[in-house]
Amino acid sequence: MTDVLADLAWRDLIAQSTDLDELRALLAAGPVTLYCGFDPTAPSLHLGNLMQILTLRRFQLAGHRPIGLVGGATGLIGDPSGKTAERTLNSPEVVAGWVERIRGQVARFLDFDEGPTGALIVSNLDWTGPMTAIEFLRDIGKHFPVNRMLARETVKTRLESTGMSYTEFSYVLLQSMDFLELYRRYGCRLQTGGSDQWGNLTAGVDLIRRVEGGTAHALTTPLLTKADGSKFGKTAGGETYWLDPELTSPYAFYQFWFNADDRDVEKFLKVFSFRSREEIEHLVKESAERPAARVAQRALAEELTTLVHGADECAKVIAASRALFGQGSLEELDERTLAAALSEVPHTEVPPGDLPPVADLLAASGLCKSKSEARRAIAQGGAYLNNAKVLSEDAAPASDDLLHGRFLVLRRGKRNVGVVEVKRP
Repeated sequence: MTDVLADLAWRDLIAQSTDLDELRALLAAGPVTLYCGFDPTAPSLHLGNLMQILTLRRFQLAGHRPIGLVGGATGLIGDPSGKTAERTLNSPEVVAGWVERIRGQVARFLDFDEGPTGALIVSNLDWTGPMTAIEFLRDIGKHFPVNRMLARETVKTRLESTGMSYTEFSYVLLQSMDFLELYRRYGCRLQTGGSDQWGNLTAGVDLIRRVEGGTAHALTTPLLTKADGSKFGKTAGGETYWLDPELTSPYAFYQFWFNADDRDVEKFLKVFSFRSREEIEHLVKESAERPAARVAQRALAEELTTLVHGADECAKVIAASRALFGQGSLEELDERTLAAALSEVPHTEVPPGDLPPVADLLAASGLCKSKSEARRAIAQGGAYLNNAKVLSEDAAPASDDLLHGRFLVLRRGKRNVGVVEVKRP
């Protein structure tokens, strides 16, 4: 057993707790079963969810038993926390499909051995589905005073603006019942989540006390923000970074961490990395001394991409990153990885058939302001096609130059890269 709370505190991963001293004593006494819930409101989890999954993993590595709960029932309702308007409800069939996908994503990060710390993955539809409305109202609803529910910040905010349906108003009862059920079935004594979940977590603690006379705990992590004020886990255009490689490519995932602001990288290392305190402090010190080398960002990107997508995908991403800037072979990259890497650079399309001269393509891609500037770049030895220096101002690519039958990678100088794609009929 290790002092996981001390580690979480150093990593700035503790926002709120029902009673840290009591919880510390409980954790020190032996393996504690804890859980965190993940609602299937999309076909994949995202970077914000990753923070919670890795917190479960930290507890397991410290000698405790994690339960990943996928909200097969609560996903049909939708948590109103942090939402300014009613969610659009998805069909039971869609939610059921998302449950299975998310179950698999959570499972990748936990160990399921037979010992006392072996993880579990459960769905709350297993106990909520068979329950009648009368049973729910009698056994659960009677323990929730309406005046206390109306005083909840989420409820007050919504009632003062767009209003709230009885469906969303009841969400806290369902989540509290989950904690009670896991307490009964598995002796679960701790629920973790983001700080926006504090009200839901403490309601579950209170329900266990009221129904079973038992003691349980809640622990939240802070909501993560970026130094520039933008939302963590979002692209500049507001798109979400997903854990599913079909929704966010491993290349884009890697680049998110590699491009982390110097002001954020220490925080990200603490929150997401499993490196020791000494290793992280060394990386931060080295980065401060040589910021241009991006040592900490590179270490973070490699660790997280390997953790989420595997070592093979990480190696492909690193090879693609190097090859784009002339430090490897573009021809050796598989089509999916190359396409993902090229999606991050200026892009232009040409029709099938005879390909225009390289000078024309440099101008069309925006790497040069004009064809005459492109010819000067070629004459000065600063233009490249698929990492090969272009030797003639009139050079034109052949069909054999197309990577995977569709891409031409242009580069001006060391760092300015663009892509030409032949439209497929």
